[in-house]
Amino acid sequence: MDARRSRAALILFATALLTYGVDRITKIWAESTLPGGPIDLVPGVLTLRFTTNSGGAFSIGQRAPWFFVGVTAVVVAIILAMSFRHTSRIVGASLGLVLGGALGNLTDRAIRGPGMRGRVVDFVDFHVWPVFNLADSAIVIGAILLALSGLRERKEQPETTAAPT
Repeated sequence: MDARRSRAALILFATALLTYGVDRITKIWAESTLPGGPIDLVPGVLTLRFTTNSGGAFSIGQRAPWFFVGVTAVVVAIILAMSFRHTSRIVGASLGLVLGGALGNLTDRAIRGPGMRGRVVDFVDFHVWPVFNLADSAIVIGAILLALSGLRERKEQPETTAAPT
């Protein structure tokens, strides 16, 4: 196997493992600490507040948690299938963030309810945005980095001109 592909895959899996671990630790901490009351880190701006969500972003689809489990499983499968097909370290890190975050939220659904219908722990409240968790942040940051990486690659590729007819 190509050394660059192996390195990119290693970055992907290391980033996913780190993301997953930090997400799990912070959710366990939030669940054990924050039900007693929120913690204002920056009053009116940033509060740590325990809540759960059976749906997706912005609490959309709360009556269909199975949909989010299915989508997450597909995303995880695609990332795993693609894990050794790229050579970019930034793509590896981006996919690792998405994979770690997806597995973090999937774990919540598995352990916090029957039949993968559990609720995801959320605790970061910026008051102008719905409450979220570190897995959500990792997924969004990973997706943005992946998109930016794709745009950068397109700009770096030389344009081909059509042969005159």
